[in-house]
Amino acid sequence: MSAAEPRPGEKLIMQEDCAEDKLKNGILTLTNQRLIFEKTEGRMTTLSKKTEEVLLDIPLTMISASKSEGFIIAKVVVEISDRSYKFGVLNTGHWAKEIMTQVNEAKRT
Repeated sequence: MSAAEPRPGEKLIMQEDCAEDKLKNGILTLTNQRLIFEKTEGRMTTLSKKTEEVLLDIPLTMISASKSEGFIIAKVVVEISDRSYKFGVLNTGHWAKEIMTQVNEAKRT
C-alpha cells in the first residue's frame, strides 16, 4: 500500500505530479488529514514513472500557512513551523486555498 493511499476514514482531495525546490520530482497528495510528497523517478525510454519513497507525510494540523507565490514560475508555498516547502503545481491558487480549507477543517475536529 502506498503512503498516498487514503487510510480508513481519510478522503483524497487533490493529487498532482509536480516538483519541490529541494526535494525534486514527485507526487503531491492532499487528503482531509495530511499532505504527502512521494519522490518519483522517470524513465525516458519507457515514458514511465516509478514511486520511490515518501519524503513528506505531514499531518494537516502541523501546517501553519499555505500561499501562492510568483508570477512566471508560480509555486504553492506550505509553511510548517520553521520550514517551508515550494511546490510547482499547475493551479497554485487552488492548491493554496484547498490546503488551508482542509487545515481549518482538521483543526476544528
